[in-house]
Amino acid sequence: MDCLLMDPSCLCGLPSHTLVKLPGVRVALLFPQSLCLQAEGYRFLFNDALELHHLGLNNLISNNGPQQTGKGAVSYANISTYVKAGALNSDNRTEPLPRCVVLDIEGTTTPISFVTDVLFPYARDNVGRHLSATFETPETRDDIKLLRSQVEDDLKQGVQGAVPIPGDEAGKEQVIAALVANVEAMIKADRKITALKQLQGHIWQTGFENNELEGVVFEDVPKALTNWHSLGIKAYIYSSGSRLAQRLIFGKTNYGDLRKYLCGFFDTNVGNKKETRSYIEISESLGVDKPSDVLFLTDVYQEAVAAKDAGLEVLISVRPGNGPLPENHGFKTISSFLEI
Repeated sequence: MDCLLMDPSCLCGLPSHTLVKLPGVRVALLFPQSLCLQAEGYRFLFNDALELHHLGLNNLISNNGPQQTGKGAVSYANISTYVKAGALNSDNRTEPLPRCVVLDIEGTTTPISFVTDVLFPYARDNVGRHLSATFETPETRDDIKLLRSQVEDDLKQGVQGAVPIPGDEAGKEQVIAALVANVEAMIKADRKITALKQLQGHIWQTGFENNELEGVVFEDVPKALTNWHSLGIKAYIYSSGSRLAQRLIFGKTNYGDLRKYLCGFFDTNVGNKKETRSYIEISESLGVDKPSDVLFLTDVYQEAVAAKDAGLEVLISVRPGNGPLPENHGFKTISSFLEI
């Protein structure tokens, strides 16, 4: 601790000439000339300092000391209460800050209605036009290859809505017609598969570039991202949507470009969001000392369970339009990131 300023009248009846020594703390005594209210304010600061010292924390820094604001009131506006190991809550207890925060999108950073009522319909309504305009590009050829492979597996598994995709020799129009039919069925079933999400991302890219789409996030999201950034907490996205789609959503939102506050993006290439192994892979890739250094936020109970089983800290997001949670689910819930 660098320096602690106090009024001797705050020292629980000790004589004013007494100097209290704490290891690593420089104490400067202010000669008694304050009102009782001011003395009480100093006593509060001193008790905080003792509490931090006992906890082994040493980052409570007084820049300019307490300031008289008139009528005996004392301001501590220049005192930073950020500490490396944690943050003080209203009861003067420390709570550990996560090193990394991993965020789901749908129902967590973004209303479900934006995904279901805006993004999905846009992809469904424009898949044919997109495929026709880009059919011969390497990007779309790769999308078609992934879709062919997925549909072949779906046909073997008897997945409802899957229809065979003919070879290119059948002609562009027939291939596209079959692709559209499969994509529409996948979107209707809300399938979390890479082949669909990759194509959707490329369709949405056109929408964002043409100013036909704009990402939507809740009001507290940019505020929380800014706060975490200032505290050195790294924020990431993990969504079933492709990494391209994630960057598009946060690159052009109703609150501007938020990508500067995000350190990376994870999608289904890292694994299914309801599988524990996916969260193990994420925590290992983030370079943390232990999985519990990572806080995961989601609105989906099964994802919360998978992340918890991987050792991550978990909070469930309760937002307008989100689905119900199981009774006695056992997770802490929040309705705003500012509650964290």
